[in-house]
Amino acid sequence: MPVLRIPTPLRSYTSGQSEVNVSGGKISEALTDLTQQYPTIKPHIFNDGGELRPFVNLFVGENNIKDLQGVETPIQDGDRLVLIPSIAGGCHCEGGARSNLLFMAGG
Repeated sequence: MPVLRIPTPLRSYTSGQSEVNVSGGKISEALTDLTQQYPTIKPHIFNDGGELRPFVNLFVGENNIKDLQGVETPIQDGDRLVLIPSIAGGCHCEGGARSNLLFMAGG
């Protein structure tokens, strides 16, 4: 069974679980299983049209599914999936300079 690593900001939607066993032969099936187990996580991963939100990155091992076959990427028992939402933020610095940051939130 594939294991999906949940980042810290989303663990409150998985009852504090840092890893969740999911079933399925491809990413879309694993995500469906995840959202059936933990329905409150769904709006944080999917938009209203049912597509992955643009800031959600999902990796199979070290490979981003965006570089593979997207949600149709096949997975196998024992695969390690990592969910990483990009978080954007910024600050208004003294003197009018502005700094925008983009980083990955891991667990």
